[in-house]
Amino acid sequence: MVNITSIKTSSNGVWQGDNPLDFAFPLLIVQTVLVLVVSRSLAFLFKPLRQPKVIAEIVGGILLGPSALGRSKGYLHRIFPSWSLPTLESVASIGLLFFLFLVGLELDLNSIRRSGKRAFSIAACGISLPFVCGIGVAIVLRKTVDGADKAGFGQFIVFMGVALSITAFPVLARILAELKLLTTRVGETAMAAAAFNDLAAWILLALAIALAGSGADGGDKKSPLVSVWVLLSGVGFVAFMMIVISPVMKRVAQRCSVENEAVDEVYICLTLAGVMVSGFITDFIGIHAIFGAFVFGLTIPKTGNFAERLIERIEDFVLGLLLPLYFASSGLKTDVTKISGGKAWGLLVLVISTACAGKILGTFVVAMLCRMPVREAITLGVLMNTKGLVELIVLNIGKEKKVLNDEVFAILVLMALFTTFITTPLVMAIYKPARGIATKTIRKLGDMSSSHSKDKKVVDTLRVLACIHGPTNIPAIINLIESTRSTKSSILKLFIMHLVELTERSSSIIMVQRARKNGFPFFNRFNRDEWYNRLAGAFQAYSQLGRVIVRSTTAISSLSTMHEDICHVAEEKRVTMIILPFHKHWKMEVDDENDNESHEVLENAGHGWRGVNQRVLKNAPCSVGVLVDRGYGLGPKNLGSDGTLAQRICIVFFGGPDDREVLELGKKMVQHPAVALTVVRFVEENGLSGNNFVLRQSPGKSADENYSFSIAKMNRQKEQELDENAMEMFRSKCGETVKYIEKGSGNVVEEVIALGESANYDLIVVGKGRFPSTMVAELAEREAEHAELGPIGDILTSSMGHKMVSSVLVIQQHDVALTEDAPMYKVKVHDENVAEVSSARHEITFANAV
Repeated sequence: MVNITSIKTSSNGVWQGDNPLDFAFPLLIVQTVLVLVVSRSLAFLFKPLRQPKVIAEIVGGILLGPSALGRSKGYLHRIFPSWSLPTLESVASIGLLFFLFLVGLELDLNSIRRSGKRAFSIAACGISLPFVCGIGVAIVLRKTVDGADKAGFGQFIVFMGVALSITAFPVLARILAELKLLTTRVGETAMAAAAFNDLAAWILLALAIALAGSGADGGDKKSPLVSVWVLLSGVGFVAFMMIVISPVMKRVAQRCSVENEAVDEVYICLTLAGVMVSGFITDFIGIHAIFGAFVFGLTIPKTGNFAERLIERIEDFVLGLLLPLYFASSGLKTDVTKISGGKAWGLLVLVISTACAGKILGTFVVAMLCRMPVREAITLGVLMNTKGLVELIVLNIGKEKKVLNDEVFAILVLMALFTTFITTPLVMAIYKPARGIATKTIRKLGDMSSSHSKDKKVVDTLRVLACIHGPTNIPAIINLIESTRSTKSSILKLFIMHLVELTERSSSIIMVQRARKNGFPFFNRFNRDEWYNRLAGAFQAYSQLGRVIVRSTTAISSLSTMHEDICHVAEEKRVTMIILPFHKHWKMEVDDENDNESHEVLENAGHGWRGVNQRVLKNAPCSVGVLVDRGYGLGPKNLGSDGTLAQRICIVFFGGPDDREVLELGKKMVQHPAVALTVVRFVEENGLSGNNFVLRQSPGKSADENYSFSIAKMNRQKEQELDENAMEMFRSKCGETVKYIEKGSGNVVEEVIALGESANYDLIVVGKGRFPSTMVAELAEREAEHAELGPIGDILTSSMGHKMVSSVLVIQQHDVALTEDAPMYKVKVHDENVAEVSSARHEITFANAV
């Protein structure tokens, strides 16, 4: 045996003959790195199965322990020697303490009170029936497993009941978000019931710990009065926290505002110290330190910014570094090899089947009594059967108190792992919300014009889905939507979708809770921003006008699947156009140190958001506009309600389906009295010999770095006729209210750059150009910075050596025939060979007019 007091913290180095693995701190570093590598690698492997990260961490802990790698005694004695475990467990316990504080932050007691009788009934039955089943299982285990009857009967059945009845609220929220069920009735009910369940689980756990005492070593010998004193002290602690500390924390949260930024750090440090003190008090009482941290988390106000600032300070360090150590510590105690023989595996099947049956059946019965459909009721039962870290905490405390022996502990760990693992595949198999749309959807603006021309009595309803990342997108979206609002002949239905990235961070769960609230849940986060008041006032004015109807929603999803949420809402709401914010945003900032001179600052949301836009453009069920904002709506030239001229908008027309969609949008804009519209048309010049070429598909090129064009076979002559008809109809309808400019096809790039740099226009609207005119096709091999915007949009957005000042809106028309596109390259063709060029599906031929 090694005397732990003789272990030194750090070594003198290998050059002086010391082995770093014989010293506490270097060994802790090696253990931490190993745990992180294993858990992250498993999380990556489980990701295609859509499993929560907790599964990978539990499996990783088991693999590192005596069940797998630990069967090698050399590995176990070198990497996880017995003398190092107290240090590892102490560091892991700090992570666990702050994790439970985060769990308390996630639970909103006011929200639980408002959840209603249905969620409470489902939670109550979902706890009661598994708890009763747990008592039956406990009796069987005590009679069957050697050594299980050494713990007191009362302590054992309480721990078994709690272990079988818990629902992991954070894990459930993550699964619901991954499956995109948060906004469904099943998702909302499951979240509310799980919140009730979580609260009840902690009360039962406190009871179990109070009864457990010292378990096998003295659980039956101690006076019953000790448990009563522990319980009464625990109740007194909770009462003190809620009556005294909660109002204090409310005052602290109010003080931590923008005006008091200097004292913010002091309060945060005191709060973190409060977590430690609360943990010490409950440990002193005899419950467990984590219970104090959890209750302290409940006292923090959920409204305002204080809770979010706390999360920002601690969650990455706790969840990313310290918490995996707890799973490793737990895995080192889990020896699956203890489950040996048919009897032991039969007990495992019994425990798993009892846990699943009790939870699913209890929830199903109550859900049916609440008149939920059968499929939804079964799905709810499966969701409520989710276990996770809280389950592991209960089991570890039970083992620490010697209520659970090695074999029972291993059986219950595998039960928690199995029930959580099957949740996602079962829900995907059982519950598939109907996503069909019964009514006919207008897919593009051109369809509105044609339907309106057939029946002039029909009032147009323009349905727009506007997506935003944050407050910086709001002014530009307001101005763009306002510029399309006709004051006479149409109604505008605006659906605002706030896009929130789902990460492994706890703050995502807080956003999940806010997403369940009606109205504008996400604007609570922006109340420090000056645009909040303007936004609220603008939408209030719109509703009074009676021509604009505004609805809001929140999409909380991983970036890889965010486009599915956007496209689904667009389909469900039957929108005509989706407006996406570009992943880059330019704004002007004043330099106080340099005579208050203003300079342009670029904010980049990241490549992940660029990928979201690309996938929406690829899969959208309607037309799409990507808005590149360079201060659109921020200057003095905002749209005025008095009809004064405030916005100068330019439409650039080359030809093709996307450009014709731009003209349709122009018809909406020209009806607004505060918009001055200019159309700049680029006309091809005839007689330029030797300029014939073919665009051919280039599979080797990357779509991120090269412009993509439609590979569909189209009649170029017919397209030119459609362009002429569209322009003629536009000019006849708009008349002299629009300024019309024609430009030749000399140097297109220079002409377009001049438009962007001229500062004559607040917004320039262009088509993406998937089926390009000859002038746009000439740019096919130009180096692309933002290929998803098309050649013209990219030129106006590019920051390479140009001082662009105008905001840009790039339009892609919805057309099933044009959905397939690919990068292409130019092939020169001699005049005499033009007729011989094949009009294959993967080629576009460009020949001079005769």
